[in-house]
Amino acid sequence: MTVLAPNVVPLATVLSDTVAAAHAAGRDDLVGRLEKVAARVRDPRHRIVVTGQLGQGKSRFVNALLGLDVCRVGDDATTVLPLQLSYGERERAYLVLTAPGTDESRVEIPFDEIGDVDTRTPLAQGRHVVRIEAELPSQLLADGIVLIDTPGVGGHGSACAAGVLSLAAAADAVLVLSDASTELTEPELTFVRQIREMCPAVAVLLTKTDLYPHWRQVLDADRNHVARAETDVTLIPVSALLRAHALRLQDAQLGLESGFGVLFTFLRDRVVARDQAVTRQAVARELHSAAEHLALALGSELVALRDPAGGAAAVSELQSARAAAEELQRRTASWQQTLTDGITDLVGDVDHDLRDRLRGIARTGQEWIDENDPGRHWGAITEWLTGSVDTALGENLLMTHRRAELLAERIASHFAEVGAVDLPEVHAGMDDESALAGSGSLADLEPDIGFTSKVLVGMRGSYGGVLMIGLATTFAGLAMLNPISLGAGLIVGGKAYRDDKSARLARRRIEANGEVRRFLDDVAFQAAKDTKDRLHRIHRALRDHFAGVAERSLRSIDASLRAAQDAAAVAATHRVERTVVLERQLHAVAELRRYAESMQVELRRADGTVSG
Repeated sequence: MTVLAPNVVPLATVLSDTVAAAHAAGRDDLVGRLEKVAARVRDPRHRIVVTGQLGQGKSRFVNALLGLDVCRVGDDATTVLPLQLSYGERERAYLVLTAPGTDESRVEIPFDEIGDVDTRTPLAQGRHVVRIEAELPSQLLADGIVLIDTPGVGGHGSACAAGVLSLAAAADAVLVLSDASTELTEPELTFVRQIREMCPAVAVLLTKTDLYPHWRQVLDADRNHVARAETDVTLIPVSALLRAHALRLQDAQLGLESGFGVLFTFLRDRVVARDQAVTRQAVARELHSAAEHLALALGSELVALRDPAGGAAAVSELQSARAAAEELQRRTASWQQTLTDGITDLVGDVDHDLRDRLRGIARTGQEWIDENDPGRHWGAITEWLTGSVDTALGENLLMTHRRAELLAERIASHFAEVGAVDLPEVHAGMDDESALAGSGSLADLEPDIGFTSKVLVGMRGSYGGVLMIGLATTFAGLAMLNPISLGAGLIVGGKAYRDDKSARLARRRIEANGEVRRFLDDVAFQAAKDTKDRLHRIHRALRDHFAGVAERSLRSIDASLRAAQDAAAVAATHRVERTVVLERQLHAVAELRRYAESMQVELRRADGTVSG
């Protein structure tokens, strides 16, 4: 294996050679890790999530971005399922379905029916619809972009913000759309802040600038809001309509005015370039680690072959090193207890945090309902409740993410004696697209009675008063209907109407409180299941990562010990031949290590940590 400068030899070639060397050495553990980064180099896809509140023009934006009419648009059209768009030589679409106890399955559907499919489609045959996956020939997608169009966030029956945050945790970039009619609202700013904590590249797109002449003032106001919130996001004004016209007319000026050029620059500099740097860092780290592990076994065998007399001493040293490694492994085995205790504490804390947030929402909602007429403001209550629950679930997910990272750091401290240990990528929301379907729905209240019914209630109450007083006044020689009886009827009728109104208001309040409690119970039930699944995935990710760290050093020493012992038994006639082979392999491994170190230096220099 001839290794040159990092800019000369392709990463894929170096990785392929290193995988072959690890195979030859029987190190399947190194092969697995190297093949993962090799797959990342071969298929550098960039997942970009498009999200925002209802009615912000996400579907029209996706169509304009691709230059194709893929998503259905219109005043009565809205995205109800996540839509993942990737490159394909021809247009194809699939439903991704799940059922309890089974893996995901895919059912092909007609491409032109993407906009008509919802969660109740008969094609699902009773299974849960996770998302729609579509393939289409688009130059943007051919460059490795994967777009995920999500349902609107924040409306009645819309997607849950926590589901979008779950996608954002594993995304390379998130585009949050907000139209230019108004400034960013407080819920939108909270949502943007939460996404920024989960994803390093976030842009807020000010859409529909062609419809609102005052969009520049809105953009300035949004910049001030973002600055006050201390959230590092990029603001980009765009117009999907101008972009579509520019593509149709091949008008460069219209394309410039659409703002999509700035967006493409953002994707190139903040997404593609950053992802390439992260990939190269992972490759350099794995190459350096593999070179050290391979060199240990090769060097031990070579020493034993060159100096048979000193071979016994080398074996003795390796045996001592193995004993020390076993002792270290026994001492570092406490990381498993730290992991178990940490996950147990995390489960309890996350569940308590969510329940406390939902209880606070329930108390606030009940107090407001008991002081107001929910029938008059049910729409506002629904909007507030949905937004508050979204915020609560999002903050709970962020807490899970932060605590998982702290737990990973605490476990890594157990390995301080073996040097710096890489932390795993712990995403609190891995593959949680199913959460986008929402956790419950808030039913409408029974409408109040109409004007005619109110009049009839009053008349029914006044009838008793007129009859009672009218009969009494007949003894005084007055007619049944007289001013006294009519006045009494009005008084009694008015009281009956007020009593009925109070009773109807009390019923509406009871019904409203019941609906709020039911909605929050549904949210808590689904969120508890999602949280347990999420923490189980985190537990497995941490366990597998640190178990690999604990085993690799011991396995390398074992391989070195076996190689040195086998070398002592090699016949003298084969020693020279085997020595030449080992020297060549060891030289290649040394070149590999220098290659990895050069990559790391270049990456640090690019980050400004190493002077040129």
